[in-house]
Amino acid sequence: MTQTQTQTRREWLAAEPFTLVLSAGFFGFFAHTGVLAALEEAGLAPRRVVGTSAGAIAGGMWASGVPTRELIERLVALRLPDFWDPVWRWPARRAADPDPGTPLGLLRGRKFDAILGEILDGRPDTIEACPTPFAAVTHDLGRNATTVHERGPLRPVIRASAALPVMFGPVRIDGRLHADGGIRDRPGFRALAPGERCLYHHLPHSTPWPRAHGQAGEELERMDTPTRTVLAIDTLPRVGPMALDQGRRALELARRECRAWLEQPR
Repeated sequence: MTQTQTQTRREWLAAEPFTLVLSAGFFGFFAHTGVLAALEEAGLAPRRVVGTSAGAIAGGMWASGVPTRELIERLVALRLPDFWDPVWRWPARRAADPDPGTPLGLLRGRKFDAILGEILDGRPDTIEACPTPFAAVTHDLGRNATTVHERGPLRPVIRASAALPVMFGPVRIDGRLHADGGIRDRPGFRALAPGERCLYHHLPHSTPWPRAHGQAGEELERMDTPTRTVLAIDTLPRVGPMALDQGRRALELARRECRAWLEQPR
């Protein structure tokens, strides 16, 4: 590449294998799926996927082999009653209850788990069996530390990674309580090896809880490095339990923005 030639982001990604890193972000799985769709259209398949919270939902399902088309269909059909199960509507947990979730949040999480079960039906049960290597980030509450999962049960790990405090209770994995990975590692960079080449899709911080590393930390996360290229879309509509109608808009906007971003110079 000479000084007069400029490498586009698409060319940079196509030149060597890359990892796709999908950040935490409230209901950001719509936007993440839009990015996955744009990459698929461009013929750019990540060799590995890392996901935190919303990123674990979209990334984990895709890495397990769920086609992007099916993900889109499932997400745009999502409605509040599909996952809204307040804890007070559920009986007390029994000793023999196999559910790994806990009643320590607004929602019990069983409906969310059922959705994951439906979409992942027929897919690998474990992370290590996924067709595309996958890593999910959670927060181990007992150790107060970030945990990277590259092996183990896929569904409970996705559920734990997305267990946003207050909204969902923590999830038991191997006898330990795990919550949303974004508590300490919102990008999911802890799952990367030193110098690992990656595309990082950064979702704007939109929850009422403060960032672990403040505004300065977020600015650093959004910066390209020699081994990291960053896509950050600040115009995404806010999606939430009471604004699911914005999900399709977020997905399509992310797809369009990613298409354009791929053709920009790096």
